[in-house]
Order: sequence, then C-alpha cells, then structure tokens
Amino acid sequence: MGRELAESYPVAMETFREADAALGFAVSELCFAGPAEKLGLTEFTQPALLTASVAAARVLAEEGIAPDVVAGHSLGEFTALVVGGSVAFADAVRLVQARGRYMQQAVPEGVGKMSAILGLDREALGEVCDVAGQGQIVSLANLNCPGQIVIAGHREAVERAEDGAKAAGAARVIPLPVSVPSHCALMEGAAELLDADMRKIHVDDLQVPLVNNCEAREITSAADVIPSARRQISSPVLWGDSVATMVHMGIHCFVEVGPGKVLSGLVRRVDRRAVALNVEDKASLQATLERCRA
Repeated sequence: MGRELAESYPVAMETFREADAALGFAVSELCFAGPAEKLGLTEFTQPALLTASVAAARVLAEEGIAPDVVAGHSLGEFTALVVGGSVAFADAVRLVQARGRYMQQAVPEGVGKMSAILGLDREALGEVCDVAGQGQIVSLANLNCPGQIVIAGHREAVERAEDGAKAAGAARVIPLPVSVPSHCALMEGAAELLDADMRKIHVDDLQVPLVNNCEAREITSAADVIPSARRQISSPVLWGDSVATMVHMGIHCFVEVGPGKVLSGLVRRVDRRAVALNVEDKASLQATLERCRA
C-alpha cells in the first residue's frame, strides 16, 4: 500500500518517514510489507490509510494538481483536513491512531455489527431501524449513494433490522466484516476522547473549503473543525449528500487519493456526469495527470 509511489517520488517517501517518526514505529514497513493481520487492526489501519492517502495527495500537489474543495469518507476526512491545511500531518497521524484505538475500545468484540443494505431509501430504512431497535441501538451509519446505505449498532438490533429490510423489499443485505460499529451512538465515548485530543493540537482555518461528513456542508473555520470531527465518529457519514453539495458548488472532477476506487464508484452513482479519477500507484497517477491536464 503506497509503496510504488514512495519508491518513485521522494515526497511520498518523506510522508511515510514523517509518519514513522510521529508514531514511533515503522508504519511505512507495515504499509509496504504487512503483515496483513496487524494492518487489519483498526489502530494500525487508520494511520496507514491516512499516510498512504496524504502521500498520494502530496505527489499530486508536486505535479501541480491542487484541490478547490476537499472531502473524505469517514477516516478520509482527516486526509481532507491535512490536505486542506487545517491539521498538521504529524498531529493527524497520531490522532487517527488514537481514534482507531478509542473506537475499538468503545464496544467489546462481538457486541456491535454493521451491514450494507441495498435497494431501500433512507426514509424506509430509517423506519426499519426504529422498529428493530427494541431498546438497543441500530441506525443509519453510511449513506453512501442512492440505494446503498450501511447500518450500525448492537449486533442483535442490526440483525433484526436486516430481517426488517428484507421484508421491506431490500434488494440485498450484506453483513460487513468489521469489529467496530462506526458512526452510531455506540461511538459517543470514542468521540469524547478524540475531542479532548484534538483540543491539545493546533488547528488552522482551512485553505480550501471542506465538505464535512456529518452535515454535508462547507466548513472553512478552525472553530468548526473540532466539533465536526467529534460528531463525525458517532453520526452518519452523509457521503452521497456531500458529493451532491460539491456538485452544487460547481465541482465536476473528483480525484480519490489512497488505496482503492470505492469512492470514485460512489461519486458516479450520485452524479453520472461527474469525472471520477483516483491516485494510488504510478499508473493511476499518470492517467489522472493526463486527464486533468487535457
């Protein structure tokens, strides 16, 4: 993860080395070589993904491609804060390691669950969750695009909601292989701990607008950054709404940085006219540069 860019672009390798120094262990080696079991642990996954994403964004910047607006899906919002000039990378990489640890500690293993529900709108699925709760928590967690919503909460309540979604006409129900039920009220304790950590670091005004997860609105002021990051952990990720906000702002070309192309696919499902590119290795970088410079 990120190795090809790091071997080809000094600014990317410098980003990995900066993360190593900030964290006190070789996250670079974890990204480049694993082991996968350790990389899969949330407190290591989060700084690894942040580092690979910031490295890709810095390569783009060195090539003269800078964003007019930034956004990120869940953890990716911290990449957006770094790229947007609000939070120093070294602070961000330490924050997200702590974020991962707090999220893992907030809910014991096996207590929570997340599932993707395809083919129901948010109103119908919200009603299903209301009925399925029965004194437990289950709610909309990731509103990724029309017809693709992830729910999260207590395992039993999520499973009741899975059954309710099928009965309501969902096209497909996909339990997700995650141990942390993110973006629901079970994460409120983690949100409080992250809030305290963020108040110990320096936060600047954003140099370009950020469209945040929890409200899908533009923020630019440093005063909005910490409250938004706090709410994000225990609130739904309004990704589809965020893309729609950016389209309304006049954005027509989206560049996803870091491993994978999931967000690029979601962007196209929100707005079929949008151009969605990605940068994760040399080939995708060159394709993106060619398209952006055309």
